[in-house]
Amino acid sequence: MNCFHCGNRLSSINGVVRPGIVHRIDKDTSGLLMIAKNDAAHESLSQQLAAHTITRRYQALVHHNIKEDAGTIDAPIGRDPANRLRQAVTDAARGKRAVTHYTVLERFGNFTMIEARLETGRTHQIRVHMAYQKHPLVGDLVYGPKKSAIALPEGSTGQMLHAKVLGFVHPASGAYMEFDSPLPAYFETVLKKLRKERDPWQK
Repeated sequence: MNCFHCGNRLSSINGVVRPGIVHRIDKDTSGLLMIAKNDAAHESLSQQLAAHTITRRYQALVHHNIKEDAGTIDAPIGRDPANRLRQAVTDAARGKRAVTHYTVLERFGNFTMIEARLETGRTHQIRVHMAYQKHPLVGDLVYGPKKSAIALPEGSTGQMLHAKVLGFVHPASGAYMEFDSPLPAYFETVLKKLRKERDPWQK
């Protein structure tokens, strides 16, 4: 793996397969990812992840109308016993504690735009938790409807989930740093269409 900003200088902790990768985001999820340039930085960031002090805020478009303005899903996640390729909300003995906090950003009748803040970082956590709440992510063919209820534009790759904000303490300076990533063009296109359908009088 070669990084434009750091050439071949990446942490070796994950070996040659995933050099420098501190944490993962789901396949087809857009947005920010932490990559460490050296082992010391990697260890520091990994410790912050384990201590749940990393700021991770996502934006997602989900099915149906969420009535409450905010909420917390505290439900353990483990391997789905019926399908080993999926995760599922399960009992504490078979899964690990998973906590997702969400806030409604916009409502579109049959769809809701949310911000989700991860307290823990389980595989597919936001996707599994929102599907468990009967609000699967738009475009998520694993945990949601097999056919999307809205036509996704060219360029969309899967679930409408974007890792928008990432914040952490810099391993060397000790200063808190926070980064923001704009929504990809296809995501904005879908939101623009939904706003137009909701508010047809607006241009």
